[in-house]
Amino acid sequence: MSPGPGGPGTTPRDSFVHPALFYRDDEEYLAGTVPFIRAGREAGEPVAVAVPGDRLRTLRDAVGRAAEDVSWLDMSEAGRNPGRIIPGVLRDFADRHEAGRVRIIGEPVWPGRSATEYPACAQHEALINLAFEGRGVSILCPYDVSGLDDVAIADARATHPVLIDQHGEHVSGDYAPDRVISAYNRPLPEPSAAVAMSFDLDALPLVREFVTRWAARLGLGPRAVGDLELAANELAANSCLHGGGAGTARLWSEDGQVVCEVRDAGTITDPLAGRRPADMSPDGGRGILMVNHLADLVRMHTGPDGTAVRVYMRH
Repeated sequence: MSPGPGGPGTTPRDSFVHPALFYRDDEEYLAGTVPFIRAGREAGEPVAVAVPGDRLRTLRDAVGRAAEDVSWLDMSEAGRNPGRIIPGVLRDFADRHEAGRVRIIGEPVWPGRSATEYPACAQHEALINLAFEGRGVSILCPYDVSGLDDVAIADARATHPVLIDQHGEHVSGDYAPDRVISAYNRPLPEPSAAVAMSFDLDALPLVREFVTRWAARLGLGPRAVGDLELAANELAANSCLHGGGAGTARLWSEDGQVVCEVRDAGTITDPLAGRRPADMSPDGGRGILMVNHLADLVRMHTGPDGTAVRVYMRH
């Protein structure tokens, strides 16, 4: 396997490189990731690794002494909500090292991701290309082809311009990130049962009371209730300011999580809303950014008929 694009002396300073690494076992995983890390360190490039915990341990052991100079993050925690990865993991690291090129290994899609989480993962991988266009950053994304389904692998081909597998490195003929962003901006399935209230700007205190009361009844602990209250308040305020002046809030329980949905008549036109650092967010994006940092998962559907944002909090 090739260590991937972005090796010393091969990549322009201001170009963005975003390959997918298709691996079948530990041997192929290490063959594709360890040289990527070592080449970065030899070139004096800051390196970060954000992969699930089991992979994190395997890779850290294999890197050896060079591991001391690498930033390590457990993606199953830091990136549990895919909407948090660009601002909270990738941009956070890259923006702290703006003086030169940086390298990141990010594995946001792994076997065990739920069907509810996956669409947000696919959209995240597509949006990376927009978020880092023109920046001197290399982000290598491993994909476990032995454990992921055909849809995930097809989406990886569409969201990464370069692919690396046992045959080497090649350009993806299926690269179409905009198509993936659009394809997963789909209406969200209706819950079997939910409590609901309508609101306008004057009713924001009632939204907070409604969310707090029902989140506790549905089993959330005090800290999670507080986080959900804050998230719902931000979304409801956005609805009042940018979504037609009013909206509807709903709560229900689903698969061991409490879900809060805020729906309004507005349309979000910025695909990176909620995924830029706060000082770069346009009006209407700061609230979603906060929600992404608070929630275990955020799902969104937006279009001419309005926007629905769902916040998932684990019990």
